[in-house]
Amino acid sequence: MAEKAAAISAVRNVGNWVNGGIVDMTSERTMDVYESATGEVCAQVAMSNEADVDAAVAAAKGAFPAWSRTPVLKRARVMFKLKELIERDRGELAALITQEHGKVLHDADGSIQRGIEVVEFACGIPHLIKGEFNDQVGTGVDTYSMRQAVGVCAGITPFNFPAMVPLWMFPIAIACGNTFVLKPSEKDPSISLKWAELLKEAGLPDGVFNVVQGDHVAVNSILSDERIAAVSFVGSTPVAEHVYKTSSANGKRVQALGGAKNHLVVMPDADMEQAADALVGAGYGSAGERCMAISAIVTVGNAGDALLDKLLPKIDALKVGPGTDNNNDMGPLITAEHRDKVRSYIDLGEEEGASILVDGRKHACAESAGYFLGPTLFDNANAQMRVYQEEIFGPVLTMTRTENFEQAVRLINDHEYGNGTAIFTRDGDTARAFAAEIQVGMVGINVPIPVPLAFHSFGGWKRSLFGDMSIYGMEGVRFYTRLKTVTSRWPTGIRAGAEFSMPIMR
Repeated sequence: MAEKAAAISAVRNVGNWVNGGIVDMTSERTMDVYESATGEVCAQVAMSNEADVDAAVAAAKGAFPAWSRTPVLKRARVMFKLKELIERDRGELAALITQEHGKVLHDADGSIQRGIEVVEFACGIPHLIKGEFNDQVGTGVDTYSMRQAVGVCAGITPFNFPAMVPLWMFPIAIACGNTFVLKPSEKDPSISLKWAELLKEAGLPDGVFNVVQGDHVAVNSILSDERIAAVSFVGSTPVAEHVYKTSSANGKRVQALGGAKNHLVVMPDADMEQAADALVGAGYGSAGERCMAISAIVTVGNAGDALLDKLLPKIDALKVGPGTDNNNDMGPLITAEHRDKVRSYIDLGEEEGASILVDGRKHACAESAGYFLGPTLFDNANAQMRVYQEEIFGPVLTMTRTENFEQAVRLINDHEYGNGTAIFTRDGDTARAFAAEIQVGMVGINVPIPVPLAFHSFGGWKRSLFGDMSIYGMEGVRFYTRLKTVTSRWPTGIRAGAEFSMPIMR
């Protein structure tokens, strides 16, 4: 017992950031955070209670009036500085992600880059929130519109992208003039405090950005707090639906991104080498813990056997090991519990009658101390199997064979999720028909993971998105602002005297 206490005292403590610094909390609950490659405790994270959340929201509420009135150029300059600081520290940030989440360093660094791109987009906020103007809509009457901040915003983010997903939210929210409360995943929370430190260094006033650690207690406190105007969420569909319904009932605007079952269609005319490379990366990268991971292969006609000839050797060559080794292709899963859940799906697939061609349970890595599981591939899965229907969120691919293009499209359109999909083909007419007919929010044509760049927006259809607006891009700007339209008439004018100095922004 004494040895365990000494080990825990040596790990970092992760708490709340409120009004410009780390604060003492009223809650005494904590949770261990594990280094997923070794299974060892690397941090302890505090679990906020209602009073702790209240303190963060109060700080954000108090900071809102001054920040929302801050000139938009000054808000943009904070984003420019934040981008510079993230680039300066990206090696440290990537290492922190790899330690707590487990993804390979090059993958962690790539996720930071995708987050930086949203910061770059937010740097253009003076242009992005410009309104519209019509003069003389009536005699002496003008009409113009403006977009104004909504107030205190909250972001609830998942474990799989502890850097990228928060950066999808708070840069745009803050640049638009809002204040922000971040509730990161308790499984890999440490990087959330780095965002707070970097924002403070970038010149953001205290109280504009706050962090509350915790679990469902903190989440439910956020959802019920009437001072919070908008909630952004990324996570599983059951929780996304709860967040949407509860927040909406409490008068908030909500964007809640849920689960996925992303299909990749392989046509008989596809470049099989290219398709196999795409599937290995999109299916097993980050151990399949991506909401845009391809988890379901749909082959058309005789494409199945030709694809397997290319795919199986590539799966066999995958290097699985600690994320600190950049030569590895795939690291561990986030926790022992999640690894065991994914393993149970492999058991289930066998029971349901799918043909297991590659068994991740038998991979050498599965015997190591960390939370490892090798890549798995099922063939002959059908739409009635749970391994096809449900989001596994691990390194498991299922292959379903269809007779023709129409059957493949129908299979995807009948699924409850509509997050992302892709087709590999050399035929432009087939690709065009696929993009038009498929009922999915993000579509790739010979691109396996069609995550839009920061100046477009990210969001699925059906039970992959609750709420009307997608995340980041112009949809993000609209979500974090309210439209106001002004109609004005000035029957007489009041003229000031002459001014001879260069006009400047004050």
